[in-house]
Amino acid sequence: MKFFLDTANVDEIKRIDDLGLVDGVTTNPTLISREGRDFEEVIKDICSFVKGPVSAEVIGLTSEEMVKEARIISKWADNIVVKIPMTEEGLKAIKILSQEGIKTNCTLIFSVAQGLLAMKAGATYISPFIGRIDDLGKSGIELVEDLRYIIDMYNFKSEIIAASVRTLAHVEESAKAGAHIATIPGTLFPKLWNHALTDKGINDFLSDWEKYKKSMK
Repeated sequence: MKFFLDTANVDEIKRIDDLGLVDGVTTNPTLISREGRDFEEVIKDICSFVKGPVSAEVIGLTSEEMVKEARIISKWADNIVVKIPMTEEGLKAIKILSQEGIKTNCTLIFSVAQGLLAMKAGATYISPFIGRIDDLGKSGIELVEDLRYIIDMYNFKSEIIAASVRTLAHVEESAKAGAHIATIPGTLFPKLWNHALTDKGINDFLSDWEKYKKSMK
């Protein structure tokens, strides 16, 4: 499974990228607004060092507005993927952009039906929001499993990005459910490598080593 970082903070991305763990980046208008910088400037900055896909979202509501924005955004860098919302107008835009060779990420997916429509429209990526689905008392992971089943059964080319990931369990369960990608907030990422028993093991080894050195004097 690939790891995308769900952030627009360049320093945060560089920290994880230095570990060789960043396969791509997803952003949205909320994340961009937190940086206090120009949208285009932020996306180009991220694309300058991240080699994998970088998602940048349109804000138009009609297919015409979305397509116009997408054509501009896609020219900022070769690895840009344009995020399009799951709406009727969004589906129209995805179909047009797919035919033009512009990669798309269909976002805000909450049902199998929505995911299936995005696949048929030609979305490069589909993003089920597993955390928000859990908030409704349903299973976001079950949706990932169902979407993966459909992709494999009908040989769709779309890849699943498990989005709205909030916990370590979300990451682990998404991997087991067959998500191609999990997009993970930068604040959550360190929890993937941290574990109390690992810390204890290191401290125990260091303590034993100090005792050993004293015994050799």
